[in-house]
Amino acid sequence: MEQHNDALAVAERFEAALNKGDADGVRAAYSPDAKIWHNFDDKYQTVEENIKTMHWLHTRLNDVKYDIQSRIAIPGGFLQQHILRGMLTSGKPFALHACAICKVENGRISELKEYLDTAQARPLYE
Repeated sequence: MEQHNDALAVAERFEAALNKGDADGVRAAYSPDAKIWHNFDDKYQTVEENIKTMHWLHTRLNDVKYDIQSRIAIPGGFLQQHILRGMLTSGKPFALHACAICKVENGRISELKEYLDTAQARPLYE
């Protein structure tokens, strides 16, 4: 049970850092050699590449918020369904539905696999 609580606590710290665009907080939530994978390109990112993506996202969106729809502890980590919300620089609301499966080892995320529909991300590139 304690391992499940630890994974959920890691998830909460990670979410808070992402919402703020806090690179140090995101870095602290990840293991230094963590792997981050997305379904749309089937490639792994490093922690630093993922942080660059987060910074880019915060240049495209104001009021970034990961709206957690469901988060459960699973053996070795957590699973969550979320909606990335924010306001585009044009002033229009943005929402991107996603699911993430995270492995947690020694109190940090060692692997994150995120599934999303790139069609919903299109407004970020306009």
